[in-house]
Amino acid sequence: MALISEHIEGDTRDRILEVAERLFRQIGYQKTTVGDIAKELRMSPANVYRFFESKKAIHQSVARSLMGEVELEAQRIVARPGPVLPRFRELLTTVNRMNTERYVGDNKLHEMVEIAMQEDWDVCVNHMECIAGMIGQMIAQGVASGDFEAPDLQLAALCACTAMMRFFHPQMIAQCATKPGPTIDQMIDFVIAGLSPRH
Repeated sequence: MALISEHIEGDTRDRILEVAERLFRQIGYQKTTVGDIAKELRMSPANVYRFFESKKAIHQSVARSLMGEVELEAQRIVARPGPVLPRFRELLTTVNRMNTERYVGDNKLHEMVEIAMQEDWDVCVNHMECIAGMIGQMIAQGVASGDFEAPDLQLAALCACTAMMRFFHPQMIAQCATKPGPTIDQMIDFVIAGLSPRH
């Protein structure tokens, strides 16, 4: 019995998040109320609050799930066998592409991310740490294969992330889109050159 009710509760949570994300995309995070979400689901706001204590908690879960999709794709690239350099390039371009698709063309979602960044939620921090960790894993693979030289893996991962910030951070992707600067490929070449063994 307990399992069935847990399953129903999980379903309801997922449905709340699905509707919330759709409304955030359609009318914006600021304008969406818990009442709007409840109305779409034909339930009372009190019922929504049974699953999420606040609108901010719903927002955090939506942001977490969007960022989770990027992390999942990044993990797939890190785990796949094959030469390190093309996968390292693919990892960096994939994070950029997914963040651009999700947040930049979509003003309403962009607003949601902006709020997340301003309020400096743990969600954003954890996501950045997770991506940096995966970049570190790829650099470690490169060190093992002789493609990279990085005496301090953590520092190398942080430097690579910082170099890519303009291409990773949703606000910077949007703001820098029309400004002069290196292309993503030029930036990745620069990062790879910095990691390459000194002969």
